[in-house]
Amino acid sequence: MATSKLQALWNHPAGPKTIHFWAPTFKWGISIANIVDFAKPPEKLSYPQQIAVAATGIVWSRYSTVITPKNWNLFSVNVAMAGTGLYQLSRKLQHDYFSEEQVVVAKE
Repeated sequence: MATSKLQALWNHPAGPKTIHFWAPTFKWGISIANIVDFAKPPEKLSYPQQIAVAATGIVWSRYSTVITPKNWNLFSVNVAMAGTGLYQLSRKLQHDYFSEEQVVVAKE
């Protein structure tokens, strides 16, 4: 049973013998780096970078569901990219526009 599932994965049109498997697999590095950056102070985050990560994730998530064959590895990595990018953008926006530190500076 397990052998037949592994063989099906190996021979899948988006399986490990194709670029359709390896490109999204290596793309996980971007999502992992963004997760590591959750510990980074919000003032060090970049709007252009996080917009690019989030937009790429959103666009390619949609694309990965309409291509043939369906590439669920591509879909999952792009959902992760969109999620981490949007989370980082929310942290940056909250720090830049809704932070109490700016209120203190404005009063002085």
